[in-house]
Parts: sequence; structure tokens; C-alpha cells
Amino acid sequence: MDFLHTLESIRTPFLDGVFSLVTMLGEETVFMVVGMLLLWCFDKKWGYRFFFIGLLGNTLNQLLKAIFLIPRPWVLDPNFTIVESAREAATGYSFPSGHTQTAVTVFGTTALWQKRRWVTVCCICAILLTGFSRMYLGVHTPLDVSVSLLTGTLCVFGISYWFDRVDNSPRGKFILGACAAAFAFVLLFYVRFAPVREANIAEFDAHGIKNAWKLIGTMLGLMLAWYVDEKYTRYDNKALWWAQIIKLVLGLGIIVAIKAGLKPVLNAIFGGHVFADALRYFLMAAAGGVFWPMTFPFFAKLGRKGTK
Repeated sequence: MDFLHTLESIRTPFLDGVFSLVTMLGEETVFMVVGMLLLWCFDKKWGYRFFFIGLLGNTLNQLLKAIFLIPRPWVLDPNFTIVESAREAATGYSFPSGHTQTAVTVFGTTALWQKRRWVTVCCICAILLTGFSRMYLGVHTPLDVSVSLLTGTLCVFGISYWFDRVDNSPRGKFILGACAAAFAFVLLFYVRFAPVREANIAEFDAHGIKNAWKLIGTMLGLMLAWYVDEKYTRYDNKALWWAQIIKLVLGLGIIVAIKAGLKPVLNAIFGGHVFADALRYFLMAAAGGVFWPMTFPFFAKLGRKGTK
């Protein structure tokens, strides 16, 4: 906490604003946009790799949170203050840092994909700045951030290595997908049935269960998309640059519409049960990986000579 108090003492409105923007590099929205950009416009194989790395890393992160039950810094020290704008995204237990884990996924996978020195340097800077922003804003400790840097790096290299091994093996891909789904169910089982301890906080526990259902839904949707593409569609994501932009914007619009528009509908149908979140995220992944790619032949023809 001493380091956090030191950062607290040097805060200014300007720096608060800067690091409030920097910390967004570790949010779900950035993860989703980069993943869809890879999947839809650049490199489909790396797109699937990216999503599996992110989802498995997030599952590990949530499991560690549920096991260690470490509260946020302002709970550990009631005299400590945070940058209030960061409170809304600081949900669940503190250890380890979810934003840092996501930043390592996004920028670590990007660096591994590109294999260019200047890209790697920029990605490392983005990761470290995101981790530092979580401490500056007062929502994570150095331990939270450092462990996420470690687990995130292990996930990026370990899962990427696994993908390289199964690249030409349908059986290997099935095993990878099955293990990923099983891990998400392990998380759900643990957060749902682990004995309540003195350190448990009901609000954080509820958030953990909600996240577990979201991860299961997304993982199953991703596996369906991967299977359909490998077995049937085998879509090509090439198109002119401006057609790619249209494809990306429209596709993301559909995903956001499913995420926001179906939330009240599914909550009403399922009476507010967290299964509604699993179904919603499943539909988002299925729409992005199965249905939207069916439109790609249209975008590939845009601007080409001889098209009518």
C-alpha cells in the first residue's frame, strides 16, 4: 500500500484524465475490437488464437480472484482514496488485475503475430502503461498487476505454442477446444459451490458468477464458430481497405446491438438469471464467427472491376 499512497500523493486532474484513458486499453471493448479485426479483416487463424488466449486467460484470472478473495485497495485501507472515475470498472476481487491480463492478451498476441521489433516495443509499452494506470487510479496493488503480467505472458506463449502444435490436427483442435470449455465450467463450479469463507464479499461473489457464465457462453460460441469454419464455410476475409472498414463497423454494430439489445429481453425471459448472460454472449460469438462471415463474399466484391 505504501507505493499506492505515493501515487495518490502525486495525482493531478490532468494525470487522472490521462491514465483514465490509458486504462481503457485493458477493457473488454478493446479486446473485442482487436479480436474481430483479426478475425474478419487480417488473419483468421490468429483471430481464433487471440480469442482463445483471451478467454482462457480471463478464466484463469477469475479463478485466481475467487480462490484468493483479496479485496480492493480501498477496502484494505479505508483511508486510501481512488480516482472515482475508475470505480465503475473496478468490480470483483482485486487479485490479480483483469485489465492488465487483458492488455497482455491484446498487445502480447499482437506482438507475437507481427514479429516486428517496433511493434513489440509499442506493445510492451502499452502493457506496462495499462498496468501502471491500474495502480495510479488506486484500484490495484503492485502484486495484482505483477501477477497478471506473469499469467498473461504465460497464456500468450503457452496457448500460442499449443495452437502451433494442433494447427494441422482436427483431433488436436477438438482437444484444445474441449479443454478450454472444461476450464470455464471448472470456474463456474468453483465460484458457485466453493464454501463461503470469512473473506467472501457477496457483491464480488455475484460478479464472479456472472463473469463465469459469460465466459462459458462466449467459449461455446467461439467453439461453434471455429468448428463451422473448419468444417463448412472456410471463409476468406480479404477485401479492399474501405470495404474492410465497412465490414468491421457494421459487424461490430451487430455485436453491440446483440449485447445491449438482448440484455433486457433475455433477462425478462429468464427472470434475471445469470444464464441469460451466457446465452447473450453465446449469440454474440456465434453472430461474429458464424453468421457475419457469410456476408464476406459480398464485401470481397465491392470495388472490384467487373462486379455488378
